[in-house]
Amino acid sequence: QKHFHRSEHWVVIQGRPIITLNKKSFLRKEKETIFIPKGSIHRIQNPGNKVVKIMEAQLGSILKENDIVRYEDIYGRVS
Repeated sequence: QKHFHRSEHWVVIQGRPIITLNKKSFLRKEKETIFIPKGSIHRIQNPGNKVVKIMEAQLGSILKENDIVRYEDIYGRVS
């Protein structure tokens, strides 16, 4: 997904997610952060068995759900 009007700052609270930002992937541990600039394509994957929890701060002029551009995924969120 991506957003046109907001950026996001994520903090990993639990687990070890793989975060894809544009075409690069990053493994993050608990207490580590990542900044998602507006317009960046991003996603979270959980390669392990432990639940992943992320705290997200949204920064921008529009913080509504209609600012989400979704791309095809395995969860059927794109029609």
